[in-house]
Amino acid sequence: MFQGLRTIVYPVRDLARARQWYTQVLGQPPYFDEPFYVGFNVGGYELGLDPNSPGTGPGGPVTYWGVPDAAAAYTRLLELGAQSHEAVHEVGGGIYVGCVLDPFGNLLGVIQNPHFQLPA
Repeated sequence: MFQGLRTIVYPVRDLARARQWYTQVLGQPPYFDEPFYVGFNVGGYELGLDPNSPGTGPGGPVTYWGVPDAAAAYTRLLELGAQSHEAVHEVGGGIYVGCVLDPFGNLLGVIQNPHFQLPA
């Protein structure tokens, strides 16, 4: 039985550089930091960095991380060295999404969804 999403793992070639970049993006250090995997707790969900994953690049699913202001988050990611992939735009119902390529070639989405609520 599925309980919900827990972890997204991004493949990275340079683990030290990825750790530093995501520490800056998230404003916190990883809670798990080993040479084979780095994990960050992001609001109860895990963002993992794996230097042993087969490949990087925008070819798979996009993970959208919830943010209070999609435009501000998108702009900040660009300022920190990400590249634009899909500008922030409304997808209906007051929901805004945008997507960047992180410096390691992974798609990183942001979503501002006023309707989403975590279960109690």
